[in-house]
Amino acid sequence: MIFQSVKQMKGEVTIPGDKSISHRAVMFGSLADGTTEVTNFLQGADCLSTIDAFRKMGIEIENTQEKILIHGRGLHGLKAPSSILDMGNSGTTTRLISGILAGQAFESTLTGDASIQKRPMRRIMEPLSMMGGSIISINGNDCAPLRITGAPLHGIHYHSRVASAQVKSAVLLAGLYADGETLVTEPSLSRNHTEIMLRCFGADLTVENKTAKVCPEPRLQGQKIVVPGDISSAAYFIAAGLLVPGAEILIKNVGINPTRDGILKVAREMGGNITLLNENYDGEPTADLLVKHSRLHGIVIEGDLIPTLIDELPVINVMAACAEGTTVIRNAAELKVKESNRIDVMVRYLSAMGCDITGTDDGMIIVGGRPLHGTEVDSHLDHRIAMSFAIASLIAKGETKIKGSDAVNISYPDFYKDLRRLSR
Repeated sequence: MIFQSVKQMKGEVTIPGDKSISHRAVMFGSLADGTTEVTNFLQGADCLSTIDAFRKMGIEIENTQEKILIHGRGLHGLKAPSSILDMGNSGTTTRLISGILAGQAFESTLTGDASIQKRPMRRIMEPLSMMGGSIISINGNDCAPLRITGAPLHGIHYHSRVASAQVKSAVLLAGLYADGETLVTEPSLSRNHTEIMLRCFGADLTVENKTAKVCPEPRLQGQKIVVPGDISSAAYFIAAGLLVPGAEILIKNVGINPTRDGILKVAREMGGNITLLNENYDGEPTADLLVKHSRLHGIVIEGDLIPTLIDELPVINVMAACAEGTTVIRNAAELKVKESNRIDVMVRYLSAMGCDITGTDDGMIIVGGRPLHGTEVDSHLDHRIAMSFAIASLIAKGETKIKGSDAVNISYPDFYKDLRRLSR
């Protein structure tokens, strides 16, 4: 797909439902008694992989454009799948479902696409094995495909080496099937959607500082869930609104959970003009975001802030390329093991567009302010890479061609449609 710069961006956009929350709604609804109703569910490829997996384990799930109805069978109601469970491109599905499957009374096999088969799974295999689970990398490389043989599980206190909501969630979900309390302590607080939603479903789960504790064998009850707009998807329109001269964009009903809103903190620290409207703090907090063109400057992004914006760092790279001065990103080695090595890919193609950017072991150094020009970009089938360079193209001279641009279907199938509409 070919992109060109735009002269203006104005209007409002409603972002698709949060991917992380959509995944969890299907999983927890499947383990609950009764029916769970989900509105504003993200109809992206990753979330559809989660639906498909639970259908294969005997859960009736009705999927319409208006809502999702999940007819749960209780904590022990899953059935052995008759075929391999294909996770597609979804790391969230792969890691979270592993925690659930570790406590079942059957054997299952998980696989996924080429990207998933390269992503590290030892980070969940290790704690699940400590709990008594049997989870084996079939190819012996600590990646999918995984064979999981359900077994009686023991409660543990796991000290995670990485701040990862996926690791934390896998262990907490396994803890639902354990013989005692399960605790997870993180080096920094990762996104807490699992904790919020499990409590909503009726789990006995508490959080103190950076430690989450869950008690086993809860009786989960079906819920009505309204999924907020995904701030990771909103990030691209935040960047567009800040970077395109004269732009003014209203982004409706965005989740602003403080474990996820690092993009807002960074944008404001860089000098971005963002106003929160219609704030709502019942359950998952939400707000409308009014974003106006701003003159940005470089900052340092590091430490505990990183887990709150890890998925948004590629588009933050684009913001930094257009800012005055130097932006330094540290403590973000996790970028190397996403759908692509996002450090290498962003450095390669932003450099090709004329940006002064240098990759480091755990981040980037970006000297902003140089004019960008169009180039040819390989997304490596990574949705966040494709969307980030689509935003870069808005302020770059000439044409930008993005190979694998349809990767956006993973999280935001209508992304280009919405981008074009606001650019008119």
